[in-house]
Amino acid sequence: GLPDLGEIYPLGGSADRLGLVDSETGECLPAAMLPYCGRTLLEGLVRDLQAREFLYFKLYGKQCITPVAIMTSSAKNNHEHITSLCEKLGWFGRGRSSFRLFEQPLVPAVSAEDGQWLVRKPFVPVCKPGGHGVIWKLAYDKGVFQWFYDHGRKGATVRQVRICSNVVAATDVTLLALAGIGLHHGKKLGFASCKRNLGATEGINVLIEKNLDGEWAYGLSCIEYTEFDKFGITSGHRSPNSLQAEFPANTNILYVDLPSVELVASSRSERSLPGMVLNTKKSIVYTDYFGNRHSVPGGRLECTMQNIADNFLNTYPSRCFKGVEDNLDTFIVYNERRRVTSSAKKKRKPSDTSLHQTPEGSLLDIMRNAYDLLSWCDIDLPEVESNDKYVDSRPPFLIFLHPALGPVWEVTRQKFSGGSISKGSELQVEVAEFLWRNIQLDGSMIIVAENIMGSTRIDDKGELILQHGHRCGRCKLCNVTVLNDGIDWTSGDNVYWKHDIRRSEALKVILHGNAEFEAYNVIIQGNHVFEVPDGYKMKITAGDSGLVVQMDLIPQNLMDNGSWFWKYDTKGSHILLELVEL
Repeated sequence: GLPDLGEIYPLGGSADRLGLVDSETGECLPAAMLPYCGRTLLEGLVRDLQAREFLYFKLYGKQCITPVAIMTSSAKNNHEHITSLCEKLGWFGRGRSSFRLFEQPLVPAVSAEDGQWLVRKPFVPVCKPGGHGVIWKLAYDKGVFQWFYDHGRKGATVRQVRICSNVVAATDVTLLALAGIGLHHGKKLGFASCKRNLGATEGINVLIEKNLDGEWAYGLSCIEYTEFDKFGITSGHRSPNSLQAEFPANTNILYVDLPSVELVASSRSERSLPGMVLNTKKSIVYTDYFGNRHSVPGGRLECTMQNIADNFLNTYPSRCFKGVEDNLDTFIVYNERRRVTSSAKKKRKPSDTSLHQTPEGSLLDIMRNAYDLLSWCDIDLPEVESNDKYVDSRPPFLIFLHPALGPVWEVTRQKFSGGSISKGSELQVEVAEFLWRNIQLDGSMIIVAENIMGSTRIDDKGELILQHGHRCGRCKLCNVTVLNDGIDWTSGDNVYWKHDIRRSEALKVILHGNAEFEAYNVIIQGNHVFEVPDGYKMKITAGDSGLVVQMDLIPQNLMDNGSWFWKYDTKGSHILLELVEL
């Protein structure tokens, strides 16, 4: 179903609570530019999408470039920052024509104390993004739906950058299941959901029942946390008087049927701006014309994109008491929370005794996912404990794996088998064609390929396009022990959630172009950098007096497809891998 899908990113958020600032210019930055785990949030979204496209290529031998629509805003120069990043990165090897950027309008803010407009100077109100619910009408007005149709798309996955909360949404099968059910069953809208954390500033998904002119209407929708009091949903711990914990969390990760949503968006009524609320539960930060900085309780009129689901209710002549959700035009997929959302909405203060909704806490969820993934592969590594164990200490390890290694865990787990990762170690793998067999890691190991999923070429429009599977970097490690001092955990400059760290020693493998690296039956101790030029294979083995490094030119007939590759096949609902040597 990938060729039938588009991708929509609402990226207009300003992320005031994170206090994100450019370290060089001092300029305030929007949420999409947050440097998280070594790259901006926008780069992370596109990496996840490209991993799904690479999986499709490996299964079906066809390249698919998904069109991406991005809603930006002028808050904190959001639109300019996002455009500049895309241009700097060559539109991610996807071509400018596969992106459509459209700008979200700003709305004036009011004081929560007296209801007066907040102003920077006379006749210039403080303006903030007015909620992501405007995305549907704006997309219709800007021709985004027609643009998707011109690309042959029927549905789309929607993934909002809620500061950091959706960085884990592409983990394993979450997004694939969401889009697959939506397309296969002809649904109009779907939610990716999970257990809700009490006290989190997030809404809930609910099953709505309405009596409309003698008929009964049902559908799945969302209630925002700002509206809990209105619906009698109390906060606090689980109790007979608290409903919060009984409902799954709204994550703003959606599947939408494009024609169904367009029909609502094109209506000249309030239906096209769903979930209108006046949210006064946030602090408004602004600078007046004297240069004074203010942070005051306030709000603005917002609308919520997920409440377009209220337009997709199914009606029945009589009341339904059970099983109605199976036949609705709306649906929910449910997964473990850390594989759907991990909230990081605020900057941690030095005095904080909790990692709740901070980037530090979100990083621990990513490490828990890494543990769940690799421990199944008979790799021994320390388990990640509860967040309170790490308030004053480091994470137990840092593991960052490129999503194209899967992204489905069933695929990734066939590339890894056996060995151990010691406490305090670091593993970074930025290559899709990768084999790990019985590796003992105590320290830092970083493997980076220029051509992670393929090489780029210039198409007939003059655009730089990533060509999947062509001249990929490759790495095989078998029966290798890596020992070095790794991360300097005592350094006060380390920012682990940014992957901005100081190392005492590391093993680094850098693969240029279609370079290949292999290591067999060897102990690699201390600080090493193995840099392999384009067109060459480096092989490391053990010798009488240390390491034996062999560098060979890759035969001409293997330059494009490599000396080995993973062959993907399907058997029922499973994906099976076979290592093919050429």
